[in-house]
Amino acid sequence: MDPPECPVCLAAYDGDDAVPRVLACGHSACETCLARLPRPFPHAVRCPACTQLVKFPPQGPASLPKNIDLLRLCNPGPDRAGRDRSRRESPDDDRRVNRELFVGKTWSDQFYAAWKEWIVPSDAVSVEEDRGGDRRGSCYKLVGRIGYVDSGLLSMRCREKQEISLVPMVSLSNWSEDSSGFRFDYVARVLTCLSSIGEEALDELALILRASLRRQCRLCQVYGLWGNLKDEILYLVCERLNGQVLQDFGELLQFDGVDGNNASNDWVSSFAITGTEICEGVSSLHKEGLIAGCLGLSCMKIDEFGHACIDLNEVLVTERKVARVAGEYVSDGKRIDNKELHKIFRELLENDALLSPEVLFELLRRWDAKLDDSGSSYLIGYGSDVWVLGCMLIRLLMGAAFPGETWNVREEDDSDFSVLYINWLEKIGSLLEKKVTSHFVSLRLVLLECLNLDPQTRPLITDVRKCIRELIVGYQFCDGGIEEKVVREDPEFHCLILGKICRMAWKSSDTRRKELHGSEHACGADNRTGKVGVYKELADGLSEQSVKCIDMRGHLDCITGFAVGGGFLFSSSFDKTVQVWSLRDFSHVHSFRGHEHKIMAVIYADGEQQLCVSADSGSGICVWKIHSPMMEEPLKKWYEQKDWRYSGIHALAYSRNGYLYTGSGDKLIKAWSLQDCTLSCSMDGHKSVVSTLVAFNGVLYSGSWDGTVRLWCLGDHSPLAVLGEDIPGSMSPVLSITGERHFLVAVHENGSIKVWKNDVYIKSAKVHNSAIFAVSLEGKWLITGGREKTINIQELSGDELHVDIRPVGSIPCGSVVTALLSWQGKIFVGCANRSAKVYYSGK
Repeated sequence: MDPPECPVCLAAYDGDDAVPRVLACGHSACETCLARLPRPFPHAVRCPACTQLVKFPPQGPASLPKNIDLLRLCNPGPDRAGRDRSRRESPDDDRRVNRELFVGKTWSDQFYAAWKEWIVPSDAVSVEEDRGGDRRGSCYKLVGRIGYVDSGLLSMRCREKQEISLVPMVSLSNWSEDSSGFRFDYVARVLTCLSSIGEEALDELALILRASLRRQCRLCQVYGLWGNLKDEILYLVCERLNGQVLQDFGELLQFDGVDGNNASNDWVSSFAITGTEICEGVSSLHKEGLIAGCLGLSCMKIDEFGHACIDLNEVLVTERKVARVAGEYVSDGKRIDNKELHKIFRELLENDALLSPEVLFELLRRWDAKLDDSGSSYLIGYGSDVWVLGCMLIRLLMGAAFPGETWNVREEDDSDFSVLYINWLEKIGSLLEKKVTSHFVSLRLVLLECLNLDPQTRPLITDVRKCIRELIVGYQFCDGGIEEKVVREDPEFHCLILGKICRMAWKSSDTRRKELHGSEHACGADNRTGKVGVYKELADGLSEQSVKCIDMRGHLDCITGFAVGGGFLFSSSFDKTVQVWSLRDFSHVHSFRGHEHKIMAVIYADGEQQLCVSADSGSGICVWKIHSPMMEEPLKKWYEQKDWRYSGIHALAYSRNGYLYTGSGDKLIKAWSLQDCTLSCSMDGHKSVVSTLVAFNGVLYSGSWDGTVRLWCLGDHSPLAVLGEDIPGSMSPVLSITGERHFLVAVHENGSIKVWKNDVYIKSAKVHNSAIFAVSLEGKWLITGGREKTINIQELSGDELHVDIRPVGSIPCGSVVTALLSWQGKIFVGCANRSAKVYYSGK
C-alpha cells in the first residue's frame, strides 16, 4: 500500500521532513505546507482540503497536534526519507514563504488516480547517453536505465537495471512554480503538466500505454512518464531493445538474388523470417486500432526471442524528422510546387522516414501548405502502413539501391508528382526483377502493389505475409495451400503521426503553424466544458449523420441493464451472466457467472467496497468483487423469500447509507444490509409489480406497474409521497424512472413520459408510439428507447415553472431497446437481440 501523502505537495509523510499536522476541521497536511498557507486573518487559515476557515495557532503549525494514525501507516524504506526530502524545496526558499500563496490542484481525484501510477519517480531513472539529434524539433532520444523500482505498477512493468530510451514530450518549466512563487512537488508538476496538454493528447497517450501492456501487441513496452528536473523536460520512458533488423540481418543486403537454388536457402529463410516478423509487428499495431503513419527499419527492434517489435520512441523521433524535413519548405499559406514536393519525398526516403504519399499530403495540408499536385486526395487508412511495410521489405531486398538508385529526379524537373511516382515504381520493379526471379514472381508483384498510389488497391498485410511464407515452404506447395487468418481491422483508428503527441513537438520548431495550433487549443477547451457540451456534440452529430457505434459482443440473450463504476461497464442479460467491459476501449474484461435464472437488473455499489450487484427472476441476489483478480463466482449470494405468486426481482438500487434495495413481483420494496446480507425492512404500498428503483437526493423513488411513483425516506424507510395518482388520464404502467438533481422522469408502457421538478409534476409528453423500456438522464439531455427500435434524444429546457421537452434526434437500433445508460458523452444501448452497443459522436 502506498504511504499517505500531503494533499498539497503530494510528498509522503515520514514523521521527519513531512510531518502530518491536524487542523481543527479534522483534515491533515504537512507542516511545511501549512506554514505557507495564506492567512486572511491573524489567527485563521483555510483548510486546503475543505476550504473551511479554521483557527491557526500563533506559534505556527508545529504547535498543532500530529496525526498519529497517519504516522502509523508510514513505513519508509532506508532511502525513502532521503528521496522525499529531495523532492521538497530547499531551505533557500524559506525567505519567500511570506509572499507565497496556496495553489489548489488543477486536476481531479479521478485524474490523479488514473495517471499517478504512470509517473516514473524522479530518482528512478539514470540517463547514460544522449544519442544526439535536432533538439529544436525534439528529434532526439536519450538512453538510460531504471535504477530504482519502488512498489506499485512500475515494479510489475519493469525490473531494476532495465535499459530504457527516453523521448521528450513537453516542457516542465511552466510548472516548476506558479506566478505567486509556489513550487510544485515533482508528482504535482507532472500531473499539472499532463492536465494541461488537453483531452486529445491524454486519450492518445492512454491508448498507447494500454496497447503496450498487451502481450499480443508487438510494441516495446512503455513504462510511463519521467520528468528530468535538470533540463525541465517530461519524457516518455520506453523499453530499449538493442537488436536491430538491419544489424541482425545485414548479410541479407549482400546477396545478389533469389532464384530458388540451394545456395540461397539460408538467405531466403532469413529474409522470410525477418519479413514475417515485420508484418506481425505492423499487424499487431492495427489490431489495437493504431496506424503508425510513418516508420523506418530503425523503428523495428529484435527482442530476446527473435521477434520484431516496434520501438515507439523511435517512431516518435522518426515522425518528428518528417516535421523537420517538411518544415523547411512550409510556411503559412505557401504553395508547394512539384520541385519542392520531389525534394521532400526524396529527403524523407534517404532519412529512413517512410510515409505514404497520402500521409505526406495530409501533413502538408494541416500545415496550411497548398499543393499543385492533383493526385493528393486519397484517404488515410490501414493501407497507409502497408505502403510503409512494402518499402521496408524492399529495403531489405535491395539494400543501398533503395532509394538511392530509384528516385533520380533532376532539380529542374517540375513534372507532376504522380508522373514521377509512376516512373519511380517502374525503376523499383526493374531492380526487383534482378533480385527476385521467376520462382518468386508473386513476391515481386505484391511488393510493387504495396506501393500503389491509391491505398484502396494495396494488398492486405495477410497477403504480403502469405507471399513471404511461400519463400520458406516453396511455391510448388503453396498453390492456395496456405490459409492466412484475416485480422479484423477496427474501422475506427488513430494515426500516430497525425496525433497530438507528435504535434506537441512541432510547436517548438521555427516553422509557423499558428492557425493549426490555435484550432487545436479551441478544440481542447471545448472538450473540457463538461457533460452538457459533450452531449450537445452528440446531438449535433445526429443531424450530420456522424454518430458512430462500437458493438460489444459477449451476451447470448436480451440485455437487461447497465451500470458504470470502478473503471468498468457492467451489463446484465437473460443469459444469466454479467459481462464486464473496459471503459477505455470497451473491450471485454471478465464474465460473472452464478445466477440460475434470468438476470433482471445490475447496479454498482460504491460503499466501503466497490461492488457489482445483480438480481434475477428467481429471487437470487449476487454480489461481485470488481477488484483484480476478478472471479467468476459471486462474493456473496442469497435469495428472497417467495411463494407461488412471486415473479422475481425486477429492480435494484443502492444508497450510501449501506442498504441495497430490491423491487419485486410481490409488490414490495426490501432493504438489505450489504454487510451481512440481512433483510432490514420491507416497504409496501404499491398495488402491482415494482418495476424500477432509483435513489438520489436522500430519497428512494420506486415505479410500479400500477402507474405510480412512490417516494421513501432513506433514513427510516418511511413513505413520503405518491406521484401520479392525481394526474389526469389513464394509469399506464411505469416501466423505468431516472433522475438527476431536481428532475425526475418516468416512462410508461403507452410511450409517454412524465417529468417532475422538485417532486412537483411539470409536464407529460408522448415521445414514442409504443412502450418505453429504458430511459437515462444526464444534465438536460434525456435519452429514451423501447419497442420502436430507436433511441430518442430530447432536451429538457425551460425555467422554474415551465419545462419544454424538445426532440433533438433519434438513432435506429434494429432491435427493441431494453437497456440504456448515458455516460460522458456516450450512450450505452442494450437490445432484445442480445447486442450491446455504445454510440458516440464521430466528429
